[in-house]
Amino acid sequence: MVQMAESEHVYSLDEALATVGFGKYQGLMLAYGGLGYIADAMEIMILSFIGAAVESEWNLSPGEQSLISTVVFAGMLVGSYFWGVISDAYGRKKGILGLATLTSVAGLLSAFSPNYMSLLTLRCIAGVGLGGMHTFTTWFLEFVPVPNRGVWMIVFSSFWTIGTIFEAGLAWIVMPNFGWRCLLAISSGPCFIVLLLYCLVPESPRFLCLKGKFKEAHHILEKAARFNGTTLQNGRLVLDHIKDGNEFAAPEDAPLLSPIVDEADNYKGSPSSSSLFLLFSPKLIRTTLALWFLYFGNTFSYYGVILLTSELSSGGSKCTLTMLHSEKSENASLYLDVFITSLAEVPGLIVAAFIVERVGRKLCMIIMFVVASILLIPLLTRQNEATTTALLFGTRALVSATFIVACIYAPEVYPTSIRGAAVGLTSAVGRIGGMICPLVAVALVANCQQIYAVILFQVVILGCALSVVLSPFETKGKNLVDILETE
Repeated sequence: MVQMAESEHVYSLDEALATVGFGKYQGLMLAYGGLGYIADAMEIMILSFIGAAVESEWNLSPGEQSLISTVVFAGMLVGSYFWGVISDAYGRKKGILGLATLTSVAGLLSAFSPNYMSLLTLRCIAGVGLGGMHTFTTWFLEFVPVPNRGVWMIVFSSFWTIGTIFEAGLAWIVMPNFGWRCLLAISSGPCFIVLLLYCLVPESPRFLCLKGKFKEAHHILEKAARFNGTTLQNGRLVLDHIKDGNEFAAPEDAPLLSPIVDEADNYKGSPSSSSLFLLFSPKLIRTTLALWFLYFGNTFSYYGVILLTSELSSGGSKCTLTMLHSEKSENASLYLDVFITSLAEVPGLIVAAFIVERVGRKLCMIIMFVVASILLIPLLTRQNEATTTALLFGTRALVSATFIVACIYAPEVYPTSIRGAAVGLTSAVGRIGGMICPLVAVALVANCQQIYAVILFQVVILGCALSVVLSPFETKGKNLVDILETE
């Protein structure tokens, strides 16, 4: 920590967070953001359960049933970037308010849909809200001190798995007794709780500092210190920059900014209109392209492994494709399948949490990608059901874990001024991978081309590993950057 001649302390926000420490305050932020992730998982996993019931009630064709899921992902594609821009321009909290309102209201109203078209419209609107759930990640990330960031961000991401397991259990109880409308209504509950608690949570102090609102940021940091039983010294904050030769260090000549007086006109950050320009600036273009492929390939392979699990765990007795869970929609095994396969992600979470701060984000992802591709090799030939299930279980655990680490890595790489929009656009590219995967993989599996399907997923997974290798930054132990200097 720098000390001026007048004994006035000067510190960056990362130094302030290190002084505050990780304690009860961040624990409350973890609970709130985790609830948002649970809401996200429940609204997406509900698509696994309601399709067949809606098809039966309204006499839909298989294509019309599939469209219910498609419009949600289409909405998410739009919402990913939109809410990122909103959170960069108006704050993480306002972004959360908007996306939670849209998701909860549209989710609840969809339970009362009088016809197929109204259901499609409302689920698409809910999808737009769901697309911005990465805002919770950015918001929580900006409260966590550097030494704790990797492990606690993985703990934060584990709430997604909790949400999928909870939704499977909820569907198991609700669907047979009360129907799909009741499940839709109850599943919107967590989003409404997020709205109810909204006024109790703070804005990101990093965002406030970027906008020159240092008095508000300092007040939040002091409150966090009191909660955690630590003391934050009075002083002046240094706004971090990216500097030539050291992208993650604050330059010695960085302006010193007082936490006592608001300077709203200082450091407004990059306007949303220039976000795309900055993403393709010389300092970020390599990172941007690498992350786009990483997210695209990771999402593609994640849903691909789920598809292979659905088809191959039966021992390959069928050649014609059955849509995931469609033949079991009226059987309790549907809910049990989702429950068990969701548990496959738990070992991956444990492995990632154990090594992410030891070997770094990049090496952690590379190791898990390579091992996942190796686990798929035996599936180039027919295996018995137990072996197939075990191999796919391990592959899903690793692929899901790499995506969690990627979701930590991406917001760490980008500066605060464009973090929301950058991560949002990267997430949108990932959504495209999720939408394309069934179109490509379904055709291969439906035509009995198991070998080619497995090879395809191996190539994509290894491509993801290569994209990580080519990404220029390792963020382990690095401070977050606030402003990108383009000159």
